[in-house]
Amino acid sequence: MALLRRGLSKLRTKEFRDYITSTHFWGPIANWGIPLAAIGDMKNKSPEIISPKMTGALCIYSLLFMRFAIKVHPRNMLLFACHFTNETAQLIQLARWAKYEYGDSKTE
Repeated sequence: MALLRRGLSKLRTKEFRDYITSTHFWGPIANWGIPLAAIGDMKNKSPEIISPKMTGALCIYSLLFMRFAIKVHPRNMLLFACHFTNETAQLIQLARWAKYEYGDSKTE
């Protein structure tokens, strides 16, 4: 009960309200659509529709923003987590495309 009370009191602080209304919070929240779409595509879409150029561009984009999230002060770990997830999802998509294109392509 004390833990819940302490958590609720933190939610009422000005520091938390300032964080919730900042771009450090809403930027990554809006950005989560990209990795969530890639994760959804892994289950529901055929690898033949994957664009290797776009997937590669998204990999580079996420790598750059992961570095930015660590270097910016204060560190934006929510942004880092979003781009780490996106990097992982895009690399899996790229591997699916490569397997389809160069491997056992017609069995998927």
